[in-house]
Amino acid sequence: MTADGTPAKPRVLLVADECNPEWPSLPIVGYKYAREIAALCDVTVATHVRNRENIEAAGDAPEMVYIDTEWIAGPMYRIARVLRGGDEVGWSTSMIFNYLPYLAFEHGVWRRFGADLRAGRYDIVHRITPMSPTLPSWLAHKVPVPFVIGPLNGALDWPAAFAAEQAREKEGLRRLRDAYKYLPYARSTFDDAAAVLAAFSHTRADLRRVEDARLVPFPEIGFDPAIFHAEGTLPAGRRSGDGELHFLYAGRLVPYKLPELPVRAFAESEALRQHHLHIVGDGPERPRIEALIAEHGLQDRVTLEGRRSQAEVAKMMRACDAFVFPSIRELGAGVVIEAMACGMQVLVADYGAPGDLAGEERGVRVPMAPFDAMVEGFRTEMERCCATPELMAGMADTGRAYAEGNFPWRLKGEKTRDIYEAVLAGRPLDGLGY
Repeated sequence: MTADGTPAKPRVLLVADECNPEWPSLPIVGYKYAREIAALCDVTVATHVRNRENIEAAGDAPEMVYIDTEWIAGPMYRIARVLRGGDEVGWSTSMIFNYLPYLAFEHGVWRRFGADLRAGRYDIVHRITPMSPTLPSWLAHKVPVPFVIGPLNGALDWPAAFAAEQAREKEGLRRLRDAYKYLPYARSTFDDAAAVLAAFSHTRADLRRVEDARLVPFPEIGFDPAIFHAEGTLPAGRRSGDGELHFLYAGRLVPYKLPELPVRAFAESEALRQHHLHIVGDGPERPRIEALIAEHGLQDRVTLEGRRSQAEVAKMMRACDAFVFPSIRELGAGVVIEAMACGMQVLVADYGAPGDLAGEERGVRVPMAPFDAMVEGFRTEMERCCATPELMAGMADTGRAYAEGNFPWRLKGEKTRDIYEAVLAGRPLDGLGY
């Protein structure tokens, strides 16, 4: 208790190597999550010095301490980038080359905060990024206070039917993934954690060392209601006013997301050719998509929108009717929740996070199948949207209520604070997640 009798806030050291308000995917998730926790707890964030410029420019961050390990992180990143041929593909290669730099980062955290932790100046250490279970924590066995890790996400296998996409993603090293369980500190990371936050069922199955009593179901995704919302829009199915349905794909144009699939669905359907497809994003698959559009004469039916800001994507989500997301190896799928929050009907591949999020009639789930069969499945569902647009609104409303009731960043901060308080009080963790 504080001097005025109010409950004391948990004093938390957040460990967040990836934490950046301007970098997409994991870094911005780490930043937003850290900010929400800091609104409810007494927080210091240990992050990498590479994030300093953007964090300080944002001007709304909690207390930050920057750890400089560029002496190893820089060279390892450059080697991995050459092997990957850039930053868009070869995720497994990136993880392998990040093992030593990440251990060096946590050693740097200990050098900076070890004395404070031994002196009892923090109640909890929580590693929020990286979120891959394959990068173990050196701190887990070292810190003298409860250690929380997560949300963790990973362990989603490549579907066997998509070997060609796996090859284009340069994911041949994926077969070595389970070797992480034999790396130094892999066992102590999970044996010594007071609580392990795991995103979806595919990750829970990978964490066999963690008993149910210490595991909290906790997807890492969230959204900002000030940006992603459906206020002021018509129901899905009648938004445009031009007599057409507008379908939207938003995401990187990389092989595993199958961005060409909705284009092929349009190419094979006279019914869909009466409507419009918008593709937001960029990446190595763009030339394939451009060629496909030209081959089938879809220039006036499919628009490549390029990269867009979050605010611009949200505006397009409020203007379009259905979100088409055929990704076949999606770990988190925050963009699906954002589309739901904007009142869109969502059509997803029934695999990984999108399938979980769209369950219970929150969206349409197309069964996993070889590519041509998936094109057929999505084409059928997209044509059903066109034939009965009035039926889209009900499912879209269900998805919107689910998103609004579970995934605003504010709620995720509150849930995390509740986990801290349970850990510190020795209470069960049951019912604290999703």
